Amino acid sequence: MIIGVVGKIAAGKTTVANFFEEKEFCRVSCSEPLIDLLTHNVSDYSWIPELPGKAEPTRERLIELGKYLKEKYGGDVLIKLAIDKKRNCENIVIDGVRSREEIETIKRLGGKVIYVEARPEIRFERLMKRKAEKDKDIRSFSDFKEMDDAEERLYHTSRLRSMADYVIVNEGTLEELRRKVEEIIEDITGKV
Repeated sequence: MIIGVVGKIAAGKTTVANFFEEKEFCRVSCSEPLIDLLTHNVSDYSWIPELPGKAEPTRERLIELGKYLKEKYGGDVLIKLAIDKKRNCENIVIDGVRSREEIETIKRLGGKVIYVEARPEIRFERLMKRKAEKDKDIRSFSDFKEMDDAEERLYHTSRLRSMADYVIVNEGTLEELRRKVEEIIEDITGKV
């Protein structure tokens, strides 16, 4: 079983994927193959499209490499790489799905897609709390909004909502989110 998790920045995609991981799904993010390629950490793959020059995996470099690979190898190349990396797993959850082609590939393989959403103010608050290295340039809500809008123009994330099998509004507590995810897992797998 393959589950794809889609959503805007800091909507809760990784947290949703972590809950699946607790239920014995192998978790992988779409950015992992890009990070692995940039850092030349490719031993987990049975194939790689090409190896770029070794570089620090900044958000900008990840986006640039992702765009290049998608143009050259197809819009679903990151899904194929993520699945390949976890090919020995029975169930895989892929965090950070970002395109129509990626969703179509997951569904073609019999998988399901979850769209996670939350209001911008809530997502900004979460982003400030998580203090991730890749978010270090975001210091204000206007910085966040600028990046969020740029990502929307690049990936059209909002349009992907209609392709999802499940939509989670993640504006409550962690326990509320956990319950929503467990309901989906039960629906998909038939067990809690």
